[in-house]
Amino acid sequence: MPTRNAAQQREELAQEYDAYLASCPARQLVSRISDKWVTLVISALADGPQRYSDLSRRLAGVSQKMLTQTLRSLERDGLVSREVTPSVPVRVDYELTALGLTLMPLIVHIKQWAECHMEQVATSRASYDAGK
Repeated sequence: MPTRNAAQQREELAQEYDAYLASCPARQLVSRISDKWVTLVISALADGPQRYSDLSRRLAGVSQKMLTQTLRSLERDGLVSREVTPSVPVRVDYELTALGLTLMPLIVHIKQWAECHMEQVATSRASYDAGK
């Protein structure tokens, strides 16, 4: 068996992921990044580091619990970093990591698509609902 370097081993492992399989870790990641709050948090952080309170104000309707859970999960996945500055009161800033920045353009395109096509979707929904 030929020797493989680390990059080749990573490539082989990446080819083994299949998000259609329930047991695949990539499926969990797809589920995470397709969450509405994840999408909106990543979009909001595209503008640069922000404090928790700024994110909370910007994301209308998000509960404190949901925002905290979302930020923790994004930090765990390596998409967001959290920096605590000791002061009174304590200052906590969140920003996208290098990995998070690679996801950001995709999220922004989805957000833009939704905003651009909302009228067509609303028309379709009304038509569908009228036929029921």
